[in-house]
Amino acid sequence: MKIVRLLLVPALLSPLPAQPLRLSLQRAVEIALAPEDGNARVQLAREMVRQSESRSAQARAALLPDISGAVGAQSLTRNLEAMGIRVRVPIPGFEFPTFVGPFSVYDARASLTANLLDVSAIRRFQASRTGVKAARSESEAVRDEVAALVARAYMAALRADAQLEAAQANVKLAEALLSLAENQRTAGTGTGIEVTRARNQLANQRQRLLVSENERNRARWQLLRAMDVDLDTALELTGRLEYTPPETTSVEQSLKTALESRADWKAQARRMERARLNHSAVKYERLPSLVGFADYGSIGSSLDRTLPTRTYGVSLRVPVFDGGRRDARRGESASEMRQETIRERDLRRQIELEIRTALDNLASAESQVKVAEEGLGLSEQELAQAQRRYKAGVANSLEVTDAQTRFERAQDNRIAALFNYSQARIDLAQAMGTIQRIVK
Repeated sequence: MKIVRLLLVPALLSPLPAQPLRLSLQRAVEIALAPEDGNARVQLAREMVRQSESRSAQARAALLPDISGAVGAQSLTRNLEAMGIRVRVPIPGFEFPTFVGPFSVYDARASLTANLLDVSAIRRFQASRTGVKAARSESEAVRDEVAALVARAYMAALRADAQLEAAQANVKLAEALLSLAENQRTAGTGTGIEVTRARNQLANQRQRLLVSENERNRARWQLLRAMDVDLDTALELTGRLEYTPPETTSVEQSLKTALESRADWKAQARRMERARLNHSAVKYERLPSLVGFADYGSIGSSLDRTLPTRTYGVSLRVPVFDGGRRDARRGESASEMRQETIRERDLRRQIELEIRTALDNLASAESQVKVAEEGLGLSEQELAQAQRRYKAGVANSLEVTDAQTRFERAQDNRIAALFNYSQARIDLAQAMGTIQRIVK
């Protein structure tokens, strides 16, 4: 019994094999868009939002009071003549001193400065808030791009799985044909060339299987990389390439949806608004600004001889001449505003191009799927008929090999058509700005 226990304990302590990660398209996108552990581009976009919020806080600080405090102690000496103080006393033997000190000054004071009216600073703060909204829209645009990237990688992995399954099925079919050829040669109804042909076909199928396994591994690594997950993670994809009839939509309807949903279009509109506000802020620098100031504290020659003192007032600042810096900044901001106008117009044309291309690709891919399904059905019938004829002895193995080759081509055509159809749907969803809703 003791020996049995010693043999069983290591088996019980051995680590269990890691369970593969079951992955649907929705789950893959969720992992990639995770705020902390997702794709690197998503994390960088979040940091850009935080940076924009910090810049907005800096712009807001110009509108809030600036309060500071100071405590100081000084020991001073002064040359009164250097300061223009000369006192002559008409008393013989008495001379007013020109050097005084040392004496001490103790001062504890709080100071306040506030912009009471500065239209330019208000405009800059409004521009910074618009910049935060633009950064958030840009972050959402990055999320859409990452979602589309992961969706395409997921579909590529499904295509690789389908190709591998087809290659495995073709190997089994080639093994069955080889067995049939050997049996017929043994029975005297077959020839050696047919066995050799069947073996050659089996070797080709095994070669194709090796290639498919390699492509499957690469496709899964690309998917894991897009998700920003450890490349050693084992995957179990729950989806399959399939055909789902799309919803009918026109170019006008798709373009309207895109202009309402696309985050990059919203971001561009907000960048345009920010440029307009910045330009307005530079123009308003010519207006006077009103600044309030105040301080309060105690000052004296010693700590027990201090007295409270205070200062308060307002200052009206009127810009007169700054060497042309304001005019230069105004020209620069006007140029930035024109650039954003050009970008906005160009982006709208790009969105329309993407929608038209995606709709055309989707229609073409849908037709390809229908043709590929029909071709696969016909090739299956041809292969079945060729096998029956070969078994009956009314045809040789060459006819079966030709039918098998056409069946493989039909399989490849169907997989490619379904993949192109899935890619076209992803392209259209990304062009319309609905990619995240589609994958869910």
